[in-house]
Amino acid sequence: MPELPEVQALAAFLAERASGHAYASLRVAAISALKTFDPPLSALEGTRIEAVRRHGKFVDLESSGLHLVFHLARAGWLRWYDEVPATPVKPGRSPLALRVKLDDGSGFDLTEAGTKKSLAVYVVRDPVEVPGIARLGPDPTAADFTIDDFARILAGRRTQIKGLLRDQAVFAGIGNAYSDEILHAAKLSPYLLAAKLTPEQLEGLYRAMRDTLADAVAVASGRPPAELKDAKRRAMRVHGRTGETCEVCGDTIRQVIFADSTFQYCPGCQTGGKPLADRVLSRLVK
Repeated sequence: MPELPEVQALAAFLAERASGHAYASLRVAAISALKTFDPPLSALEGTRIEAVRRHGKFVDLESSGLHLVFHLARAGWLRWYDEVPATPVKPGRSPLALRVKLDDGSGFDLTEAGTKKSLAVYVVRDPVEVPGIARLGPDPTAADFTIDDFARILAGRRTQIKGLLRDQAVFAGIGNAYSDEILHAAKLSPYLLAAKLTPEQLEGLYRAMRDTLADAVAVASGRPPAELKDAKRRAMRVHGRTGETCEVCGDTIRQVIFADSTFQYCPGCQTGGKPLADRVLSRLVK
């Protein structure tokens, strides 16, 4: 799933390539992906893209008072074309969800792999009309997001920090992968309750969150969409590396399976050498 660093890179890429261009056409291939009907998608045609922004994991293209907003969900992606294919867009079993063509012939597809379709596209007059944006918590990479802000959010919460980091209503943009990386950098167990963090642990977690995301944004910055997934995988120290050796302490990286997902951690760095119970109930990590 693309998270804050990759979505930031996609927004920057689109800002560079699409800003100043008008929409020539927008064609939906997966009807389920379009979540709004007023304004219609056709209202964007002929309008000129003025700005591209990121809200958490959402990308927002603004044009003439309208916003084309999309969320790539778990298996969605963006494919850029210098020349959009001339083949007609037809609803069907293809991964294609939306094709956008600009006035110079360039444009992009939004695609989604797999059978579980969660990619979402909205056309709205204000981004906060998108429910997922309206409920977003603060951006943890914002220059004015201080350790005091972080401490106030975590104060008294008897919730596991892994779940809190992933909760978009708490911190906008962090998902499963970067929460693994942040907790590894902070040397904290995913199961530790926020309310039990010592002042030193809280400061370490804040620094780990800021540094991990800043490093990931730097890795993703300037890369075209086709390179972002591999760059993300290469930079991971624990996420997606089950069974490999931790480069920090030499222990074996382990995983926990819950619901329809998994997370990874290093026992040596994070849990005093003790493996966490596997196949925990989904209610334990929300």
